[in-house]
Formats: sequence, C-alpha cells, structure tokens
Amino acid sequence: MGNEVPIWEKYAITIKECVEYTNIGENRIRELLRLDGDKFILNVGNKSLIKRKAFEDYINSRNYV
Repeated sequence: MGNEVPIWEKYAITIKECVEYTNIGENRIRELLRLDGDKFILNVGNKSLIKRKAFEDYINSRNYV
C-alpha cells in the first residue's frame, strides 16, 4: 500500500517484526519475554507487542557471549 511505517520508526512491534529487526531468533526473543518482558511488553487487549526502543535499550544493556 505504500503507507506502511518502517520497523525502526514504530513504537511497538510484533515478535515477528522483532525477529526481522534484530536478527535474534524467535525462540530466544520469546525466552527474553518470559524472563524480562515486563520491561518492554505492551499489552493491547489479547495482543502483546514489544516496545521497540525499550527492547533495544534492554538488549544494549545486556552482556552476551
């Protein structure tokens, strides 16, 4: 349609968009949501979205090997 907002400009993204944006596997993202999701989850009705900037900040603050 041409009116779609790029992922890097969205406030909240789906898990699938998060996988595409971060190149982190879906299983790992779901694990992070279970562990620390309260820091970056936005619940909209029955749908859970990821606050993109908060998730970026969370990932940047972590030390991964």
